[in-house]
Formats: sequence, C-alpha cells, structure tokens
Amino acid sequence: MSSAIHTVEPILLTTTRLTTFDGDRVLTAASGFLFERDDRLYAVTSRHVLFDEPSGHRPDRVEIELHADQDDLLNATVLSVLLYEEGKSVWKDASDTGGTVDVAVIELDRAALPHILHAFNPSHLLQGFQAVSVGTPLLLVGFPLGFHDTVHHLPIARQAIVASSFGLRFQGQGYFLSDSRTHRGTSGAPVILNTEQGQGGTAWTLVGIHSSSMDMVSRDRAQDDLLGLNCVWYADILMVLTTSADHVGDETAEAHGPLPERKKSEDRH
Repeated sequence: MSSAIHTVEPILLTTTRLTTFDGDRVLTAASGFLFERDDRLYAVTSRHVLFDEPSGHRPDRVEIELHADQDDLLNATVLSVLLYEEGKSVWKDASDTGGTVDVAVIELDRAALPHILHAFNPSHLLQGFQAVSVGTPLLLVGFPLGFHDTVHHLPIARQAIVASSFGLRFQGQGYFLSDSRTHRGTSGAPVILNTEQGQGGTAWTLVGIHSSSMDMVSRDRAQDDLLGLNCVWYADILMVLTTSADHVGDETAEAHGPLPERKKSEDRH
C-alpha cells in the first residue's frame, strides 16, 4: 500500500513525538500536537513535560518529530528547539483560579520547518458544551511508552470516554476526567471528539490535552487496581496561550510557578 498522504487520517499528522534533553542526555519522551493561529504555529504539550518542579525535571531542549513530505510518510524531520534564551523560557504557560494549568506551548520558527501537513486551529475547538456529556466517546492520540509506527512515524489512538460532568471544573481545576488506558509518554496528547459528516468524511474537534492519571493516595496497591481515570485540560486554554504578545493579559502566568499538589499517579511525561 502506498504511503501517500491521502491514505492517512489527517488527525495522525497533527500529533508529534517529543523528546526532552539536558544537553545531549535524553530525559523523557512525550506527546504533543501542532496548533496554528493566524500565521503563527505552535507545538503544544503538557507543562510538566517541559518543567516539573516537584521531580526536578528541567530539560533545556526538546526535539519534535515532523513529517516533511506529504507524498512520503517514510520521510520525517526532527526539529530541535532550545527551551531557554538568556535564562528565560521560550515556552508559555498560564494559570487560572485553580492554579497553574498543565499545558504549555512553544512557538515554532516557520522558516526552519518543512511544509506543515496538518495542524489544529481555532476552528477545531469545541463551540459550546452541548455536544459532549458524561459517557461521550473520545479518542486519545499519542505515543504511549513511546510506542508508534516507527516506519511511518505515526502515533496510535486509544479509546476514551468522558468520565466527569463536561464543562465543570473537576475539583475546581481546569480539567475534566476521561476513562482510558494510558501510559507514560501520553502526556500532551490531543483528546478528540469525532463527528461523522456522511460522505464528507469525519470532522475532528479538539476538546482537551491529556495530562496524567488520577489516583487515590489511600489506594491499597496490593488489593486495588488503578482507577484508570485521567486529567484532561480543556482545550480552550490554547486561545489564551496563543494570544499575541501585544494582547497578553494578566491570565498568562510566570513560566516556573510551582505545580499544585494533586492526587495523581506516576503517569508523567
């Protein structure tokens, strides 16, 4: 079968594999995706992939794998991005009434990039909450434990459902819960609602960014399984993070504020 671009769902080409480094030393692998707004292009991932104070994780560089040729999926390129310039982070994060949001964006230099095949944009964000409710099926697209199609450089998709009341801030935080099997390496993955459009194909709506697993501190690890629940930050935070510098308001936080304490498992990066 041909590896031409028309044989692959565009959603798989929005999602990128990220590797963090300290100098030349590999630290972690994670997921991310491309988001385009006006003429600006961003790589989106979880904030803790780029900086996590409790664990001491502070990479200085990230590599982002991108498809370089729409006619040849075997051909991919790796973009290396320094995370700090003159001691200041090049990535942006934000905070809200619940604290630091576990989402970060890095603006990419389009001149240094190959032709971008597919990226999310504001039109892919959910308009209102009516289309989503508890139990709604979702897809989680990423690189669990780094697993992917290594020949064609493509992620894999896992099924998920909405596990908490969608539109509410679970426990006062800016995320909802999903029920899905996840692993390390999935942090930063896009969480997708698909809407069939008959002969027009499938429309994809970006509803969130996967962060990490939710767990109970009191869980008996000998008797009780993991909850299998995950924190998914609402995707509308991207409209704050991708606001141009001339229009950034007080909602944008400092890059290195401490993450709030939460009852989560070790499904990080």
